[in-house]
Amino acid sequence: MRVLVIEDDREAAAYLALGLRESGYEVDLVADGAEGLTRAVSGEHEVLVVDRMLPGLDGLSLISALRAAGRTTPVLILSALGEVDDRVTGLKAGGDDYLAKPYAFSELLARLEALQRRGRADQSIEDRLEVADLVLDRARHRVTRAGQAIHLQPREFRLLEYLMRHAGHVVTRTMLLEHVWDYHFDPQTNVIDVHVSRLRAKMDRDFTSPLLHTVRGAGYRLGPVE
Repeated sequence: MRVLVIEDDREAAAYLALGLRESGYEVDLVADGAEGLTRAVSGEHEVLVVDRMLPGLDGLSLISALRAAGRTTPVLILSALGEVDDRVTGLKAGGDDYLAKPYAFSELLARLEALQRRGRADQSIEDRLEVADLVLDRARHRVTRAGQAIHLQPREFRLLEYLMRHAGHVVTRTMLLEHVWDYHFDPQTNVIDVHVSRLRAKMDRDFTSPLLHTVRGAGYRLGPVE
């Protein structure tokens, strides 16, 4: 697997690159956020390891720009900022996982392997999903309802995709945290509520029949009213 490491600390980057290469990975190193974004957008890498504090362009802005460009390459964020709010901010910016410094290399390696497995699984599933008049096209990264385009942020797109793959069934908050955010958060965090609210506003607001429903005390269900 080819990994792009975007890290401005030369010693930290060299240590990480050495460990990854010894583990069988092909590694490219970039020390500047702006250059890192250019390399990341090229689509040459299967996973990105991004430091949060970077010259030229900070890590979170880099990830946001990458997602806005339609790139879904998995991103593992590295940061000395390890509080819950910091992790939430990183994942909401479009990161797939978050690891606080200092970290154990074995844990970083395990997280990269998990992102690699998920990426392979994503490639094997169908590219087009339909629920009632709602259509999600993974290949084109496009969502429409009754032929009308719905513009979603990358995290909203992943959230909708997961809900559509489980259409008609109740999806719990824990399921969403683990499969959409790839992280085990306190279930009481409002990150899900915020994203569900935004998604509902975009996909149901202009239509007479809502598709996204809150199941009180349980979670959410996508589909026509039963």
